[in-house]
This record gives sequence, C-alpha cells and structure tokens, in this order.
Amino acid sequence: MDNQQIVSNPIPTPNNYGGYGYDSAPSYKHGSSSLVKTAALAIVSLIAVGLAVLSIYLFVQLDDARTNVEGQIDEAVAIKVKENSDQLEAEFAEREKQEYRDFLGPVDYGELSFKYPKTWSLYIARDAANGGDYEAYMNPLEVHAVSNTTIYALRIFIYNRSFESVADSYNGSLSSGNLSLEIRDLGNGVNANVYTGTLNNGFYGRAALLKIRDKTVLLQTDSQLFFDDFDNIILHTITYNA
Repeated sequence: MDNQQIVSNPIPTPNNYGGYGYDSAPSYKHGSSSLVKTAALAIVSLIAVGLAVLSIYLFVQLDDARTNVEGQIDEAVAIKVKENSDQLEAEFAEREKQEYRDFLGPVDYGELSFKYPKTWSLYIARDAANGGDYEAYMNPLEVHAVSNTTIYALRIFIYNRSFESVADSYNGSLSSGNLSLEIRDLGNGVNANVYTGTLNNGFYGRAALLKIRDKTVLLQTDSQLFFDDFDNIILHTITYNA
C-alpha cells in the first residue's frame, strides 16, 4: 500500500426511518434567537406601556394635587373674605342697635357733649368759628327753617356772655308764674337751672341753663313730647371741658 491513505469511514447507525445513515446533532440556534428577540420585545413593550400608564397616573395625581391646592387657597380666601364681611356686618349691626348719636360743640367753647336720639337731625345755624354765639337746632327726621314760631325738639345756644346775664332774662317769667325753676345736679359737680312752663317764644317747654367757663349754654325743647328725651338722655349725658 504505497502512498495510499487509509480513510476510516464512520460506522452507519440505525436512523429513525428504519434504515441506516449518519446522525448529526440538530441545530436550535436560529429558533432560540428568534424566541429571545420576541421575549425581549414583549418585555420592552410591557415596560413602555407601564411607563406610559405610570406617566398618565402621575400626571393625573399632580393635576389633582394642583387642583386641590388651588381649591384650598380659593377656599381660604373665600373664608377670610366672609369673616371680614361678617365682622363688618356685625360692627354695622352693633352700631345700628345703638339708639343715640353724640353731639360735639365747639372746642373753643368748652367742647360741650351729650347724646341725642339717632332719629333726630342736626342743623348748625351759627358755628361760632369767628367768635360770637353758637346756634344749632335738632328735630326728628328733618329740621325746618329756623323760626321762633317753629317747634323744635331741641334748641342749642352757647352764648358768649355770663351765666348771670342770661339767667336774669327769665326773672320776669318766674315772677309772673309762667315758669318754674329747679336747680338740677347733672353729675360731676355740674348744676343747671331748669325752667319749665311757657317759654319766651310762647311754647310750653323746658329749658336748661349751665355755665361753661365764661360762656353760658342754653338747651331748650319746645314741646312736652320731648321732655323724656330732654331729661333722661340729653341732660343726663352732658359733659364738657371746664
């Protein structure tokens, strides 16, 4: 056997078809690769869908949170506005429940002060800004034109003269019996001459004289209808700077 190469042949083995042949190991490489790719794509898709759902959920939650915060702010503002409104209404209602207003006379004339019914209107005829006498009138609802023939709930005069000189003008009516005199203690050491009867203007009323510094105050009501207010409100609440 010169230069002859001996080739060994494989031994044939029975195959699955009843004959003989040569078996070789089956290859799964291509099928396995496709399966892995499919699984990976499915996982990636699921992750993408999950992220999308999570993003939508977070957006909805954030929007709800922002809406809730804005709603809470609006509610807080509305509550504050209502509280302020309620407070103003309560203060207004409290003022309305008060039955009286305060009269304040000229500062230079002793700053006479007293309370009067809030249904009365005030008209100042002379304010004594340039000296002289102070003159004002009060009446329910409206004050009619100033006249000695008009009935007023209250006439207010602050005379720039002595108490004695004004009081002397009532002596004639006291002597004739048209007027009666009562020295009334108004409190805080304040005394007033209170006259009741037919006054100088012819009306049956009541007048009070009191001294403030070198001035004389005359408060007068022209009708018995206002005696209660005159005695229990006006004279009862008089104050001034001595």
